[in-house]
Amino acid sequence: MIYGNCEFVDKKYKPKKTDLIVEYRVKPIKGVSLERICELLAGESSIGTWTKISTMNPTIAKKLKPHAFYINKKENIVRIAYPEKLFEKNNMSGILSSIAGNIFGMKEAEKLKLQDITFPESIVKSFPGPKYGIKGVRKITKVKNRPLIGTIVKPKVGLTEKQHAKVAYESWAGGLDVVKDDENLTSMEFNNFYKRIKLTLKARNKAEKETGEKKIYLPNITAEYEEMKKRAEYVKKNGGEFVMIDILTVGWSALASMRKVTNKLKLAIHGHRAMHGALTRNPEHGISMLALAKISRLLGTDQLHIGTAGIGKMYGSAKEELSIEEEIEQQKIKANPRLNRLEQDWYKTKPVLAVASGGVSPLDIPNIVKTMGTNIVIQAGGGVHGHPNGTKAGARSMRQAIEATMKKIPLKKYAKTHRELEQAFDKFNLK
Repeated sequence: MIYGNCEFVDKKYKPKKTDLIVEYRVKPIKGVSLERICELLAGESSIGTWTKISTMNPTIAKKLKPHAFYINKKENIVRIAYPEKLFEKNNMSGILSSIAGNIFGMKEAEKLKLQDITFPESIVKSFPGPKYGIKGVRKITKVKNRPLIGTIVKPKVGLTEKQHAKVAYESWAGGLDVVKDDENLTSMEFNNFYKRIKLTLKARNKAEKETGEKKIYLPNITAEYEEMKKRAEYVKKNGGEFVMIDILTVGWSALASMRKVTNKLKLAIHGHRAMHGALTRNPEHGISMLALAKISRLLGTDQLHIGTAGIGKMYGSAKEELSIEEEIEQQKIKANPRLNRLEQDWYKTKPVLAVASGGVSPLDIPNIVKTMGTNIVIQAGGGVHGHPNGTKAGARSMRQAIEATMKKIPLKKYAKTHRELEQAFDKFNLK
């Protein structure tokens, strides 16, 4: 079958190390075969078009033609290998305009899910990756052998700058490592970004002095690019070490540009995945969180929300989220079964620190650690501020839960001698 002047289905083709390989799950409309869909997918995302054209020549086809080399009719999974020369290096927006562009509008495909991407060495190396990664974040926080624990200031919006700083202080003073803005708190009439940063970082300094521990604030700088740059510079000026960016809503180009800015300012990037559900939630259509995680890693996020492996309030399967954690943590993945055990080599790109959040309470910590390991940030919003005795007590209960977990002491037993954790049982054990 031919799409334009080229034939793209080639089951005998053996992918090259220089190929960019994409795995799709596709459901054709009635009457359209999977082979025909492969022709359309491969052609529309590369050099093909809907009819034969006089401007196509054998040289172009030979050098740039992709190959649909794997077709699984039972699971409707196909894999397409694209020559690396089809893509501009260090341009994620351009790459996605091809492999995740017009193909989603093809009428022959009833549903289409981009499930995974394997990037070749030349493309991986063209992107900066995280500046700090897991080791760098642990060096900044001075937390080495346990998960980092944190909170999100609640309510999401509504607090004044002064109230926000007070909640942050109580969270740090109670024993948390990290305090984060929520994804939709930017700069409002009732809570100006610049006033919030100044007051909250002063509160952090006070908490550090009182506790003798390093404390981290993740301020949300999400905005138009020039404003994000201005906000990042202000964070640095006031002694901050991190910025938070809603990576999907600002866009890949803005994230790539901010990676350059934060590199100069020596700031780490905390990536929030707000809006991901619009792309990831439908198992048969959209783009997987695994693919988005790989992309965000290449572009330079140091921390990334991936969910709680089905433990918290957000939709997401444990299997998928654990595969994401595994991929973003490892610097070199030799065997990726999702891509037929093709090599996925990240060529010294630093690993990302996974963030588990969404409907988490202190009582969930043992299960999260058991499921996701210790190289994570565990964040609880309502699980801290919903404590019967308030934020500081909620923070203490989180710290007590992590202490018990690392000592392998059951929470109920530990709670007998730790009042805040005991009170957390009274509040959250019913969920």
